[in-house]
Amino acid sequence: MEWLKIAVDYGVIGLLALLSVTAVAVAVERLLLYRSIIPGDYNDRKLLELELTRKLHIIATIGSNAPYIGLLGTVLGIMLTFHEMGREGFMDTGRIMVGLALALKATAVGLVVAIPSVVLYNLLLRKVKVILMRWEITNGRERV
Repeated sequence: MEWLKIAVDYGVIGLLALLSVTAVAVAVERLLLYRSIIPGDYNDRKLLELELTRKLHIIATIGSNAPYIGLLGTVLGIMLTFHEMGREGFMDTGRIMVGLALALKATAVGLVVAIPSVVLYNLLLRKVKVILMRWEITNGRERV
């Protein structure tokens, strides 16, 4: 059963680490694009908006699902702790608390991934709106 505990622990934490790297990489790529984009180069607002919002859904998805992945790791960790308690019968309370504390770290890591992802998404979305407003000012068109 120890192998399952290690697999759950490293599997969930590893997945969350991968999601975190992905969110940051997409955000950096988008920020670099936004710095180099010239709104006046686009004749159609919709084409500009498509270019600006491409890949933003990845960051939003990571930000909204990371807490659930962390919670899944916590639930599995607690289930393993209870299974161990049931199998051994009597357990030292210290071992129980350590098992539960280690299980809760998955939720903490999920939140550590989700919070920056949501902040990055909102920051990028604000930049998209500013660039689109600049396009509208340059082209003299109002939003409908």
